[in-house]
Amino acid sequence: MNLTIETTEHETYYNINVAGELDVYTAPELLEVLQPLRQKGTHDIHLNIENVSYMDSTGLGLFVGTLKELNKHDHELFVLGANSRIERLFDITGLKELMHVNDGTGVE
Repeated sequence: MNLTIETTEHETYYNINVAGELDVYTAPELLEVLQPLRQKGTHDIHLNIENVSYMDSTGLGLFVGTLKELNKHDHELFVLGANSRIERLFDITGLKELMHVNDGTGVE
């Protein structure tokens, strides 16, 4: 399955809409988009995964790496639109305690 990624820059954050399946095969595509943004460290990142139908541990790892990089620059990661199945992955791994997942914070 393909992954579709659309990025929009706002004054204080990047909004990244992701659609498709986020797994070991497609995660490098998202990393290619995230890497320069998270290293720049000038904005928060809002990842809208409302249209992600499947995500494995590779996707979770990508989010953790992004969070760590953003935290170095005092910025945050917001994961928005996660369906109940994907949100449960964040819950059972404890990642929901470390990043904003479906909490609505940071949405303009």
